[in-house]
Amino acid sequence: MSAPRHCRGSLGPRHTPLGRARVARLGANMDALLAALVALMALAAAMAAVLSTLSKAAIFALLAVAPCIYRYRKHIYILIKTLPRDLKFLWRYANGMIRSKRWGRQDATVAELFTRRAERHPDAPCFIVVGDRTWTFKEIAAKSNQVSRVMQEQLSLKRGDVVCVFMPNCAEYVWTWLGVAKLGGVSALINSNLRHKPLLHCIQVAKAKAVVFSDALADSIAEIRDQLPPELKLFQLYGTPSAGVINLAAEMEKHPPIYPFVTEKLHYKDTLLYIYTSGTTGMPKAAVLPNSKYLLVMVATVHMLGLKSTDRMYNSLPLYHTAGGVVGTGAALVDGIPSVLRPKFSASNYWTDCLKYECTVAQYIGEMCRYLLAQPPRPTDAQHRVRIMVGNGMRPAIWQQFVQRFKVSQINEIYGATEGNANIINVDNTLGAVGFLPKLLPQSLLPIALVRADEQGQLLRGPDGFCMRCQPNEPGMFIGLIAQGNASREYYGYVDKTDSNKKLMRDIFAKGDAAFISGDILVADELGYLYFRDRTGDTYKWKGENVATAEVEDAMAGALDQRSSVVYGVSIPQTEGRAGMAAIADPARGLDLARLASHLDDSLPSYARPLFLRILNDIEITGTFKLKKMQYQKEGFDPEVIKDPLYFRAGGGAFEPITAQLFNDICNGRVKL
Repeated sequence: MSAPRHCRGSLGPRHTPLGRARVARLGANMDALLAALVALMALAAAMAAVLSTLSKAAIFALLAVAPCIYRYRKHIYILIKTLPRDLKFLWRYANGMIRSKRWGRQDATVAELFTRRAERHPDAPCFIVVGDRTWTFKEIAAKSNQVSRVMQEQLSLKRGDVVCVFMPNCAEYVWTWLGVAKLGGVSALINSNLRHKPLLHCIQVAKAKAVVFSDALADSIAEIRDQLPPELKLFQLYGTPSAGVINLAAEMEKHPPIYPFVTEKLHYKDTLLYIYTSGTTGMPKAAVLPNSKYLLVMVATVHMLGLKSTDRMYNSLPLYHTAGGVVGTGAALVDGIPSVLRPKFSASNYWTDCLKYECTVAQYIGEMCRYLLAQPPRPTDAQHRVRIMVGNGMRPAIWQQFVQRFKVSQINEIYGATEGNANIINVDNTLGAVGFLPKLLPQSLLPIALVRADEQGQLLRGPDGFCMRCQPNEPGMFIGLIAQGNASREYYGYVDKTDSNKKLMRDIFAKGDAAFISGDILVADELGYLYFRDRTGDTYKWKGENVATAEVEDAMAGALDQRSSVVYGVSIPQTEGRAGMAAIADPARGLDLARLASHLDDSLPSYARPLFLRILNDIEITGTFKLKKMQYQKEGFDPEVIKDPLYFRAGGGAFEPITAQLFNDICNGRVKL
């Protein structure tokens, strides 16, 4: 009788492949264990040698501190990890604030600081207009002086009076508002794309005494002229003005290019500009920008980016908005860092311009980055000298791809609101971050915070009646604590004080304090890095879950091949919440819907996958490249209203065209959602 299989041979299982593998692993584990024991013995011997040289008091101190180090090891790790970032930020912030406070003590204005630089460096380039000419400080100063004198003569313009500036991007735009500023006047910078009612609204809400416009926009003014107040004066720059319109260029030639005589003292905190919001949720609102805030943005740009006198900034953003008109001009006017102006953004010429004009810094906003990536690869993609790009709205989904293709070593994503006091910046290239909360400082000393809010954006309060700070990785409302007298924390809001008060909330962390409520949901990780999550109202609830539209848009990007998209929630009769809908720009109608459906299944939970699609020739955006979600949301998915192709996806199946019958079935609850 043969022996049982497990008894054959003295070492049966060891000779099978599985047995040999187990033995090998056991041997390896034993070797590792022996090595660890040897290392521990060596460490123990070293510690013993060290301890033998220490006094009993030192040994006792080490033993006493060790439990604390172990207990707070995570906090210590975070502090060490973020220390270089925080020190870099605090050093740059301190230098910027020193300059800002010095200007405050001097009661200086933008016009005054520009004039000082123009006197020191009259022949240095200030603005270089692509395809046109270079404007020196001397020339900008002379033209702005002539504008001042015309305004004195024609309007008796004085401190606080308002003039609307309505032009496309050009150096004339800047020296026009600078001329107004030299008299203490306020320039309302109007979006050059506006027509009819929105244009009329912007002029009226500013309570302007005059409108200065270029010949390129004369027709837009002519369309609303009969609705303008009869006392409002109109100035046209270049071309042949119509009857009743003053020829600004001709009037300027009548005056010497010397600084105007001003009897009234102008101040650091005087209002300099009105900058309008982009009007994504209604008529544009005029935000108040004093000299102090303009200069604060300017020093933040120079110091936080680490700009040098040898830098040149490429600016193809509109001058009527903060990014192009303040970030893109302040460093030139005050610090002499030339700005290369392009009249209008061009994806095909972006890097060619940067190469030709030797730019080292370039600006971007949101969708511009996608447009640049959609261009065919060219040698100029990496031949330029741009080392810094600064802007906001670069999606994390394309961030790394953008850096790798265009070889830009530093991306400084910024976040802020024109009307607000809470502005932050990513100083160390952390992918996707819009800024950070320094871990080196206690939260109570920070001028910004994330606080808990519900899905409608209402701040949540604790049992003590005060707001609750968010924990790491917990989304919350981004707010800026207000401190009047501190240039970086003051709040000026809008011209309309009712609109301003809507952005304020009081008794945040203590009785009597106040904060600017951004309306944006951000999230901070354990290292303090802040990431944009969504705007209040863009977040919708479906199937009992909150869906952030920005996250869905990023998830869809991989299947859209650089096509633009916007996600929003739409209401369905007799259904709670809002269902997801995506508008996609696809003029060639080449989108692979099956691939998109598969990609959504792989990338998003079921409740976050859009049920409806709308295929457009292009996504409508504002002049500042912001997507007009509200318009699409209101239009919904009715095929009788919308003539664009519409699709519906139910139960994880394929997207199918929405017919009138299917629309009725969805609305009447006959289709399972």
